[in-house]
Amino acid sequence: MNRTAAVRLAFALCMITTAVNLQAPLYDALAARDGMGAGAASVAFACYVLGVFPVLLVLNGLADRIGRKRMIIAALCLALTATVLTIVAPGLVSLAIARLLMGVGTAMTSAVAPGWMIELFAGEDKRRAANWVTAATSLGFGLGAAVTSVFVMQGAGVVLVPASLWLYLGAGGLALLLVVVSLADHMPRQPQRSMLRLPAWPAGALPFGLAILLAWATVGLVITLLPSILAEHGLSGWSGFAVFGICSCGVLFQPWARQLSPRVSTRLGLVILPLAYALIAWGALQGVLSAILIGTIAASSACYGFIYLGGMSGVLEAAGDQASEASAGFFLMAYIGFSLPVVFTGILMDWLGHVAALVIFGSVLLIGGVLVLASLNPPDAAGGEEAQMEKSR
Repeated sequence: MNRTAAVRLAFALCMITTAVNLQAPLYDALAARDGMGAGAASVAFACYVLGVFPVLLVLNGLADRIGRKRMIIAALCLALTATVLTIVAPGLVSLAIARLLMGVGTAMTSAVAPGWMIELFAGEDKRRAANWVTAATSLGFGLGAAVTSVFVMQGAGVVLVPASLWLYLGAGGLALLLVVVSLADHMPRQPQRSMLRLPAWPAGALPFGLAILLAWATVGLVITLLPSILAEHGLSGWSGFAVFGICSCGVLFQPWARQLSPRVSTRLGLVILPLAYALIAWGALQGVLSAILIGTIAASSACYGFIYLGGMSGVLEAAGDQASEASAGFFLMAYIGFSLPVVFTGILMDWLGHVAALVIFGSVLLIGGVLVLASLNPPDAAGGEEAQMEKSR
């Protein structure tokens, strides 16, 4: 294992994903500034996926031509550019453009990071490499929002450009410098290989993709729509900590998830997810901050612990020599969940109110979870899987 290179790559992944939710606690304030509601904020949030899809669908072979290092460098540059844009021109339009740029960068990262980390962990269990990727990215997804909330709570009145955005420019610049100067990519170039390498779902991989779709739909709802609900109870300053709870606390559960087989880990996450969501929704509607924070941590154990790590491990095990295509397929499902259900729920909030929208989302989440659980637990698989785990012990 090349531990130094793995640490530098993990730091770069963390900085790329830190940019993604850096402005999350500002969504409600930005929407109010522009005279918009939850639906408009959710649309701006979903522009992220407009950047993700073209890369995962059309440019999945780009790394073969330009190399993985240049992909990571480009992703960091896009994250820094997006942050500068929200500093220079705060508003929903600039937020939408910034999230589009961050979507492109994150998709470029998703397409190459798992395979590169596996190479750095050559000769070791692929699940260790998956754990490093999931830990670095899940920490980043919540870190930016939490730091922004700290500065928002310290400010007087509405804060549209907190100091966390400037702080990120320094940390992201350091990550860029380390990648440029000291991270080597030994993958041979294949300039003649087609740029069009569609996402793939090898046999047995699709249920893991559906599981992460449900998980990240819950994450997207907390990031985008929870602040407007909390604002009604005077708790909008805590939204960043809720984002940190649902995105980053899952890291604490990843060592446990690593001890389980991918199917068992994913099934456990699917059981936890609707229960945690119910606690979050009740706490948000009643203004009970402790319930929200406990619920987000519980949801994170599923979304970024058991389902994220278990799902990625399961996909990589099924991928064979299609690691890039299978990773792209996994993240494509994740980002579909991260965007479309959030937009629909935001529109429902504007039309029907918070209670009805949250109940409808929760009902779909529960039904979807039951169906995916059934697909992950065929009658003849559970016993064989448990026997295999026992044998490995």
